[in-house]
Amino acid sequence: QVNLAESGGGLVQAGGSLRLSCAASGLTFSSYAMGWFRQAPGKEREFVAGINWSGGSTNYADSVKGRFTISRDNGKNTAYLQMNSLKPEDTAVYYCALSRYLSRYAPYDYWGQGTQVTVSS
Repeated sequence: QVNLAESGGGLVQAGGSLRLSCAASGLTFSSYAMGWFRQAPGKEREFVAGINWSGGSTNYADSVKGRFTISRDNGKNTAYLQMNSLKPEDTAVYYCALSRYLSRYAPYDYWGQGTQVTVSS
């Protein structure tokens, strides 16, 4: 059974930092690209960042470029999203997901349950 578990969300002041983690089990983690998505209240889910299977290639939404960093540790079956210089508009539920392809438009086969990030002004 495949399971993705996000952690690390919380409440932070604008300008602060958080690091999200996504621990995967039940599959060969290193065979998949990883994506982070977010969904704010009343808005559609949007792509935030992606990383390929090896960690050698990444891409980011323009809104987070230069502030967020995605990484992974295949030995620990875990991916991370380091979020710096957080803004109130970053407030959302953040989800990790696995895909065979590094693309914001690719089908994502597995999803986590989400972790809430709230940035206060």
